Amino acid sequence: MPTPPNLVRALGRWTLVALVINGVIGSGIFGLPDDVARELGGAAPWAYLLAAIGVGALMGVYAELGSQYPAAGGSYLWARDAFGRHAGIQMGWFVWLTRLASAAANANLFVVYLGEFIPAATEPWPRALLLVALLGGLTLVNYRGVKTGARLSNIFTIAKLVPLTLLIVAGLFLAQKFTPATPAIAPSSSNWLNALVVLMFAFGGFETALIPLAEAKNARRDVPFALLIGLVVIASFYLLLHFVAMWAVPDLANSQRPLADAARAIFGDGAAKLIAVGALVSTFGFLCAQLVAVPRLTYAFAVGGDFPAAFGTVHPRFRTPSVSILWWGALVLVLAIYGSFIWNAVLSVASRIISYTLVCAAFVKLRRARPNVDSFRLPAGHFFAALGFGFCVLLFTRLNAEHAKIIAVVGIIALVNWLLVRRRPAPPPTATGL
Repeated sequence: MPTPPNLVRALGRWTLVALVINGVIGSGIFGLPDDVARELGGAAPWAYLLAAIGVGALMGVYAELGSQYPAAGGSYLWARDAFGRHAGIQMGWFVWLTRLASAAANANLFVVYLGEFIPAATEPWPRALLLVALLGGLTLVNYRGVKTGARLSNIFTIAKLVPLTLLIVAGLFLAQKFTPATPAIAPSSSNWLNALVVLMFAFGGFETALIPLAEAKNARRDVPFALLIGLVVIASFYLLLHFVAMWAVPDLANSQRPLADAARAIFGDGAAKLIAVGALVSTFGFLCAQLVAVPRLTYAFAVGGDFPAAFGTVHPRFRTPSVSILWWGALVLVLAIYGSFIWNAVLSVASRIISYTLVCAAFVKLRRARPNVDSFRLPAGHFFAALGFGFCVLLFTRLNAEHAKIIAVVGIIALVNWLLVRRRPAPPPTATGL
């Protein structure tokens, strides 16, 4: 029987950087500043710094674990190796459904922003045809090879940062620099927590870049580099864009489109087109990263014996997980046409807290179990894991009944998956040096 083909190790360190940035900066940045300003007023920039510290602690934990696992699957593998098959399946489903809903929402937003130039694009039939062309085209590109898909992600990472950079530079030099209004009542601890929830999930998505590490050239070296550079770039853009919006928009807390209003104040009424272009490029880049990374999760499920074997199929010519890519593209398309933004937002909040908390716990367990594994070692690792864990516990206090329902439903889906496969033989642990 011939040996099945392997995936191609074509993702270098700068491609991983692009996947980190693309996985985080999507459409959300265009509406972020007013949400934070509404909670904290002029103190909002400090919240960005606190969020960057909390997310930075989590990124450090992900950097060490990712550098140990040059295989597809990311946090699914770590949870499975640390706590067993059931925990791994639970983790995989939370991550996969979050990415599915997020990609579908961004595909919808791409069409919404395109409506700024072509109003008919938002009508039902043109919208459906555009979604088919958009997602079908990206699926085909990634089906035919990881190098092409990664190259597209790299190009649109640069392209999405260009209009944002232009707005930042213009804002720093040309904005009138309004002084933010002082709230009548000082922000409470509840306001700070609400702002951190918004920012925590604005920074979320970096973990997507660690799913396709079976195709990374050197995960041990490149994962920590990609996460560090990604954090610096993302935090800098978020903070500077908030300053520009705060200085250019007098009533930022009540702005419905803060970056568009800031651009209008700086460049004039025609600036809405600039922001629409930026949003189009940003959402397209986000989708490029999702198509490169996320199908590798169901591929990892299949390789681990936790999903039908067909999802682990590698195309003999293109050496991509072809069935997983086609399945992912089809599901995103269906949800983009029929799904809702609210479902995505609620699922994102609940599932990210669950997955981040479980990864911090897995870090402690695996570090104790494998003290000599050859990988990047996070200095003061247990401190940063505890910091990340504590950050997640704080965010747990903001969950509501709707979040609890989502957690329960996803947990039940994963439990059924585990019951169906629990008697299958599982592969050995996948970290290097074992």
